[in-house]
Amino acid sequence: ECVSGCVCPEGLFDDGRGGCVEEEDCPCTHNNEWYNHGRSIAVDCNTCTCQKGVWSCTKNVCYGTCMIYGSGHYITFDGKFYDFDGSCEYVATQDYCGDKNSGGSFSIITENVPCGTTGVTCSKAIKMFLGKTELKLENKDYKEIQRDIGDDVHYWNKTVGLYLVIEASNGVMLIWDKKTTVFIKLTPDYKGKVCGLCGNFDDKSNNDFTTRSGLQETNALAFGNSWKQSSMCPDVTEEIKPCDVKPHRKSWAEKECSLILSEVFKICHSKVDPSPFYDACVHDACSCDSGGDCECFCSAVAAYAQECTKAQACVFWRTPDICPIFCDYYN
Repeated sequence: ECVSGCVCPEGLFDDGRGGCVEEEDCPCTHNNEWYNHGRSIAVDCNTCTCQKGVWSCTKNVCYGTCMIYGSGHYITFDGKFYDFDGSCEYVATQDYCGDKNSGGSFSIITENVPCGTTGVTCSKAIKMFLGKTELKLENKDYKEIQRDIGDDVHYWNKTVGLYLVIEASNGVMLIWDKKTTVFIKLTPDYKGKVCGLCGNFDDKSNNDFTTRSGLQETNALAFGNSWKQSSMCPDVTEEIKPCDVKPHRKSWAEKECSLILSEVFKICHSKVDPSPFYDACVHDACSCDSGGDCECFCSAVAAYAQECTKAQACVFWRTPDICPIFCDYYN
């Protein structure tokens, strides 16, 4: 912190780095990194500029993003990270919230199925309801089903690199890697108006565990169970720890996933905390024991890399040996 005191000559300030500077040259800190006066950084969709030791930021209202990936990992619109392994269809997010008569324009359902012998589940299919249109994303493709009721909501689809992107005229965007990773983006108009496993998008993460009946839960299992689509599905009663079930896989999983904590991602560590992504990676690498080991590991590392990119830390982590992608094919 830029302070005056007995360290520096009168009129100069200690810059926190062992030097003395004039007030207008005071640096700012963000995530343990120093930035000189005049430097700008991007924080989500806003730009912050260091001015005399204080950050001055633009006040744009940003898109919200919810991420579901691997075997039951969720990051809500408000940034809450939790795990939920249920084998059923669940409401990821929708704007049919509140009283029974309130209308809505969209609903996104995730169908979770076991993705190994330990009991953890992965997202196998996504259903997206836009007015009277239902889109089902499954087996690397999607199909459209027209229903009788509802409004006309227009949508566009395009393929961007590995991802299928569906963008609707009502401000909802879905990005799918054709495997187990889904990003849901919403315009700021939906702030505080959505519900489901992705939370309520009100900029507060401590109330994201709001159940279908509107109660606040502290437990991810009770919260997740409330959003199942069918009462026929059994409730999840205990959190599955696949590395305890398959201890012989644990050391392999930890060795592979240490990539997230390694020098390769060093520039990102101060911007995005790697520890929950590392834990999720070990969990997935232990659980995918019926084929697809590498796919589970790669999805877990890619999830961290994606958050790094959002924080302006672009990391080139794929190699011919680690999760290669044949760019010629995707281009």
